[in-house]
Amino acid sequence: MRVRWALEEAGQSYDVRLVTFKELKQPAHLALQPFGQIPTYEDGDVALFESGAIVFHIAERHAGLLPGDGAGRARAISWMFAALNTVEPPIIERDYVKYFEADKSWQAERFAMVDDRIRTRLDQLAAALGEPTWLAGPFSAADILMVHAIRRLEGSGILEEYPIFMDYIARAAERPAYKRAFDAQYEVFQQASSK
Repeated sequence: MRVRWALEEAGQSYDVRLVTFKELKQPAHLALQPFGQIPTYEDGDVALFESGAIVFHIAERHAGLLPGDGAGRARAISWMFAALNTVEPPIIERDYVKYFEADKSWQAERFAMVDDRIRTRLDQLAAALGEPTWLAGPFSAADILMVHAIRRLEGSGILEEYPIFMDYIARAAERPAYKRAFDAQYEVFQQASSK
């Protein structure tokens, strides 16, 4: 979704190649993504993996995803890294606790611990975001990564404690490029579930 959204914001056409779980571990895919994950990105002789790196590459090559001034650009890049390395990790850990530790007697305690870390990060993020509409001034790749990271909390009850983020996500979801990317991603899931 992150990569689709970035490409849509940049007005770039793209083709999607779906891979099965089996294909993820095959040599052809491992040559593109050594950890056997998705997404990958290919454009001519450029082959990338890791969604953050792909979004950054797209943002560097196409206008509109990074501020034009040096300070704004640097601020946006800092927020891109913050989304992936500071805000998202405890959110992903929460998913791990939910799905892979469901049968553990200590799951409730782990949820409490992880949720506290998430709330600390969200408190810090809310203080930093303040009143601006977007993280780095104008909408940027930083917002693509941050919105996607915090949306993972939808349905947990945590995100709903922060009206500032509910508004932030709603602003992002109203962007035409977001709508196109979401619809395209949703269509993939619909087709997969009908098989």
